[in-house]
Amino acid sequence: MGPERVAGFNDWVASWGASQQIPEPNNALPDEDLRDATVRQVFHLSIGGSAIRVHVSNAFGTEALHFTAVHVARPPSPSSPAIDPASDKALAFAGKTDVTIPPGAEFVSDPLPYSVAGLSDLAVTFHLDTPPGRETGHPGSRATSYYVHGDVVGAANLTEPKKVDHWYGVSGIDVESTAGPAAVVALGDSITDGHGATTNGNDRWTDVLAAKLQSSAATQKIGVSNQGIGGNHLLADGLGPNVLARFDRDVLAPAGVRWLIVFEGVNDLGGLARDHEVPLAEHAALVQRVLAAYEQIITRAHAHGLRVYGATITPYVGSGYYHPGPLSEADRQAVNLWIRATGHFDAVIDFDAVVRDPQHPDRLLPAYDCGDHLHPSPAGYKAMGEAVPTSLFIP
Repeated sequence: MGPERVAGFNDWVASWGASQQIPEPNNALPDEDLRDATVRQVFHLSIGGSAIRVHVSNAFGTEALHFTAVHVARPPSPSSPAIDPASDKALAFAGKTDVTIPPGAEFVSDPLPYSVAGLSDLAVTFHLDTPPGRETGHPGSRATSYYVHGDVVGAANLTEPKKVDHWYGVSGIDVESTAGPAAVVALGDSITDGHGATTNGNDRWTDVLAAKLQSSAATQKIGVSNQGIGGNHLLADGLGPNVLARFDRDVLAPAGVRWLIVFEGVNDLGGLARDHEVPLAEHAALVQRVLAAYEQIITRAHAHGLRVYGATITPYVGSGYYHPGPLSEADRQAVNLWIRATGHFDAVIDFDAVVRDPQHPDRLLPAYDCGDHLHPSPAGYKAMGEAVPTSLFIP
């Protein structure tokens, strides 16, 4: 028999999430750093609740992974390894304080009565006795993780920890709240992941959206799960699995998901002619493949009762990474025309209109450009998040 469930409530909703992938070699931790290691990470919640569950992941592991302990606590700062020791609590898994996760899987902790506020931070600390066979994580955290040797999961602070701006081993945090909560999943690439956002600043467009939802009584029970991966594609594996391959885990699996925002495609469009121009027919074929992928996403989401909102692809002319020419810009316009057309997505979020320069609509507005002419600045992310109508999330 497992532990008794928390009395009084019955609805779980994703309050925080991050897509899992195999960290690139330069973003993975050395095995010896994860042998007999304590790792402490701070996560910014969207919705609050009276109890929590934490998802620990071995999704890309090749061997079983043993977490000897997993604790939660309240951190005084999102950019420090310190916690309030009075708030430190051990999580359980089927009533035990350790858990062994099979390769390719994740485990959800038992419910823990633990009150958290919307837009608050939660520290999750775990200890590994042996390193994973292959690491699972989220490199684009825009948040600092801390790790030391030894089992010090309950320590008020970590002594001279190593630091890295990546997440490992934690894929989601759910909260239990009063009847009726639900979540929106943001499915995207680096612009959703937050490239150009402030490290430990929680100013991605999804963070801005979460704050906007929290500001109204009508939407305070709606969580936001950011499932963006930097460098991700609709059609090909790259940094993380392609969107259609990760759809079930990242879109359908989060607790309480009811809405999906699809904001992906710039890497597919930009990559086609990144090294050299290609014939017009190849541009046309790519556009059709992108639109077919959108149709697959819509079909699969609708089959599970989700409403699907399409976000237009933002400008990237001037990007030194993709250096798009007129044909690539025409591809973007063709894709956005389809996104805006009726009969495809259930609604449209026109991020292109929000961040483009009215004088040069194929470019980001300078005030909204982080400097690479591809990713928005924190001001751009703020404008994007504030532009999402909360009416989209009111049943």
